[in-house]
Amino acid sequence: MHPHVVGRFTGVFLWAMLAAAAWAGEFYEPEGVAVRGFDVVAYFTDHKPVKGSSRYTVFFRGSLFQFASAEHRNAFLADPTRFAPQYGGFCAYGTARGYKAASDPEAFTVVDEKLYLNYSVAVRDRWREGLPEVIAAGDRNWPFVSKLTKVIP
Repeated sequence: MHPHVVGRFTGVFLWAMLAAAAWAGEFYEPEGVAVRGFDVVAYFTDHKPVKGSSRYTVFFRGSLFQFASAEHRNAFLADPTRFAPQYGGFCAYGTARGYKAASDPEAFTVVDEKLYLNYSVAVRDRWREGLPEVIAAGDRNWPFVSKLTKVIP
C-alpha cells in the first residue's frame, strides 16, 4: 500500500477511535469532555464555574475531565469521586423525574459536598425548591436513568 494511503487510513482510524472514546465514558460529554470542559474542582474551591484547559486533563471512568490548573487536576486525582458530578453530570432534576437530560455548567449546586448540574438556571431553581426530596428521588432513579440511551438535548 502506498505510504500516503497508509498515513491517511491511520489518521482516519485514529480520529474514529478518539471520537468513539469521547462518547464512551460514564459522564455527560457533549463536546468530547465531561462537564463541557469546565473544572469540577473549581465548583468547590472557587464556588463558580471555571473553564478547564486541555493542558490539565484526567481520564476518569472513561471520560476526559479538564482543569484550570495543575493544583485542581491533582486534587481531582487524589479523590475523583469527591469532585465528579452526581448522576454522571446529567440534569439532576431530569434524573429525579426519571429521564436523562443535558446539563449546563452554569446551572450548578453543591449540596453536602456533592456537585449537581441541571439543564438550565431556571430548572436548577425549580430543583432547589424540592431539596432534599429531589436528591433522594435522583439517587433512587439513577441506576435506571443511567442506562437510558436517549438524552434530552
